[in-house]
Amino acid sequence: MRESFFGACFKLNMLLVFTNNLKLLMNYKTQIPLKNSKLSSNSSNISCLNVIKYFNGFHNFTTIALFSLFTMTYLFSTNIFAQVVKVTVGADILMNDSLYLIQNKRLGIVTNHSAILGNGTHLVDTLVTIPNVEVTTLFGPEHGIRGNAPDGHSIKDGIDSKTGLPVYSLYGKTRKPSKEMLENIDVLIFDIQDIGARFYTYISTLHYTMIAAAENNIPIIVLDRPNPINGVLVDGPIRTEEFKSFVAIAPIPIQHGMTIGELAIMFNKENWLDNGLKADLTVIKMDGWEREYFFDDCNLTWVAPSPNMPNLETALIYPGMCLIEGINASEGRGTYSPFLTFGAPYVSSESLLLELERFNNSGIQLDTISFTPKSIPNMSNYPKYKNIECGGIKITVVDKKKLGALRFGIEVLYSIHKLYPDEFEFRKNWLDKLFGNNNLTEMLNNNSTPDQIFKTWDDELEDFKKLRENYLLY
Repeated sequence: MRESFFGACFKLNMLLVFTNNLKLLMNYKTQIPLKNSKLSSNSSNISCLNVIKYFNGFHNFTTIALFSLFTMTYLFSTNIFAQVVKVTVGADILMNDSLYLIQNKRLGIVTNHSAILGNGTHLVDTLVTIPNVEVTTLFGPEHGIRGNAPDGHSIKDGIDSKTGLPVYSLYGKTRKPSKEMLENIDVLIFDIQDIGARFYTYISTLHYTMIAAAENNIPIIVLDRPNPINGVLVDGPIRTEEFKSFVAIAPIPIQHGMTIGELAIMFNKENWLDNGLKADLTVIKMDGWEREYFFDDCNLTWVAPSPNMPNLETALIYPGMCLIEGINASEGRGTYSPFLTFGAPYVSSESLLLELERFNNSGIQLDTISFTPKSIPNMSNYPKYKNIECGGIKITVVDKKKLGALRFGIEVLYSIHKLYPDEFEFRKNWLDKLFGNNNLTEMLNNNSTPDQIFKTWDDELEDFKKLRENYLLY
């Protein structure tokens, strides 16, 4: 929360008025005749502090007392320096100030359901109503253009039900727009809400879209949105070239602390596009966003960017708990609290909780739980351990500013491996892909402690932080 200068001045002025009125009320005394003389045998009058005649009558006292009470309530019902921040996303800046960039152009839009404007309407649904703006083609990432396809499911091309526009899937047979798909496009727009973790695939879709734009000499406009888990914390190993994949598209740490617009600039200027290509890139910045903000500081409506990302709490824990996908334990898919619930049929909830409590679990509360993953339409059709009861842990984020999600996720992997070495299994090389190298797998096999694992990325992370400074817009 932040307070404008004028808002703070107004509140301070009201505080001074309240204080002055309080002095008048407390210092002013008057004599009130008693109607019942039996109350005092010595006097028919009494000096009264709580019943006051102010100036010429009781009405004046009542008025000033009520005003003072109102002032006190206004001042202290919230922090005197607290006021809800309003962040304006890049899509709204485009609509309000930068339409000239797309007027009389044929537009292709890479987006999904998260591209919501401040008035609650979708970017595409709004653009198709504007004169001299022609939307010709839509492109959908993982989960589809309207965001209702389960994780990991290939998506087919189709027609958008709301606008009738053709939709090309970028999470099916192709991950990059082809020359044929781009034939009727003068400008590409990219507007998708990211989560702030390297393995969240929307930044991979951004990467391939920028390559396609560069290859076909089409300008691309990226509409920036907040990093919902803040733009300060940066943590994790840098992805090595050997482990480049759609869940680790760029040599950045797992929790990168950047917005999608900042990443676009970094991809372009660091020559991370194929063959040193450079896109004709424009990033439309947000207004009012600051790096330390979490999504709930922004006064924006949360729209689940994917089916298993229902709220901010899930996004906060995701950089660590997504690693559970790489082993034979449930990361909570098949429940309505994915990533905040984890376990396995072979896990004793009480034993695992006892082991995890050995660590400094700042910012979270852990509780034992028993759960049975189910098939949930549009969320998870085939979760691990479907219809099998699992023992595990339920996570509650109690202080997001103290949370170290990635490190907690590694502590979970370590604890499960330590307690259940005979049952514990890696899922092919999936953990290596998520982690960005094979250090975690090797060190878990060698019974290395979490602290030893954390130290493996210290130096490279500091190098990245220095590089990152060149691309921060806020």
